[in-house]
Amino acid sequence: MPVNILIVGAGAIGAFYASRLAVGSGTSVSVICRSNYKAVKANGFHVTSPQYGDYTFTPANTFANPDEARKSGIKWDYIVVSTKALPDVSDDSAILEGLVSDQTAIVLIQNGLGVEEPYTKRFPHAGICSAVTIASCAQPEHGQIKHNRWTRINSGPYLPHLDTGSAKNTDARATEQNYAFIALLKEGGVKDAEAYTHAKLQLVRWHKIAINASMNPSSVLTLCSTNSSMASDPELQRHLKGVMTEILETAPKILGQPMPKEFASPDQIIRSTQKNTSGSKPSMAIDWEGGKKMEIEVILGNPIRIARERGFEMPRLQTLYALVRMAQEVRDQRKEGSKL
Repeated sequence: MPVNILIVGAGAIGAFYASRLAVGSGTSVSVICRSNYKAVKANGFHVTSPQYGDYTFTPANTFANPDEARKSGIKWDYIVVSTKALPDVSDDSAILEGLVSDQTAIVLIQNGLGVEEPYTKRFPHAGICSAVTIASCAQPEHGQIKHNRWTRINSGPYLPHLDTGSAKNTDARATEQNYAFIALLKEGGVKDAEAYTHAKLQLVRWHKIAINASMNPSSVLTLCSTNSSMASDPELQRHLKGVMTEILETAPKILGQPMPKEFASPDQIIRSTQKNTSGSKPSMAIDWEGGKKMEIEVILGNPIRIARERGFEMPRLQTLYALVRMAQEVRDQRKEGSKL
């Protein structure tokens, strides 16, 4: 029997990992596309990569919407969600209604904190694998995937009861599903795929939040400055390091475990960012320039709320959250006003 995998949100990241999972023997990888449906249905995905070469990935099934996937009657072993997390706009867990069976594990390759919560509430008996990736991918044209560099992905079973209590009988199954998913990625040539424990994966999420939550809103509030220019400005550098330090000192108090020593420090992150001369900007800046909704809640709001529930405040982060959230509200109100 093949391992049936469904990718929900086959943009650059989703399509890239789909193409690697499909390399494995005995895997059948299908996708749900949105704007790129016609191109992918006709020609599949053409992937260019300095690491994996140029190749075409043709999904086993290309669905235009979740209804088509439901009507296929396929029992999914893994449903990989790689959509942008915008809980203030919509609850994307609803997309999976009718697709999740007793055997399904839901893999969330999404930015931010607290992205797992809607799925655990809607599908309390499903295994949830929480994944964090660093992969430079873009889709310049529909169905054209450009992988530039980096292919690191870590995934861990989402077992939040371990933060404050003891293990449950169902933990072993979720852990096994997570190990099996990482094994599929490794078979597909993703060497830097690693299975983590729940706690370590959540520390990874907090570490990535330290970078995203400092750089993203700061770029928006400085008229969409590049990563390198922010890291090179003395005062802004001090601000970025202050936000990162605040987050990295709070996370271990919440999770009850120290940050692993191999995780980059704020100083190391700043130095690495200074070397990035590509002119790249954080995702929030790109969304701001495109007039799109930004991932404010999962990158800024949720970390603040999670910390506050445990009795901790992060005033630097709260300031950024308040300012950039209001900026988006004012922008959107003006946009609506101009249409009247």
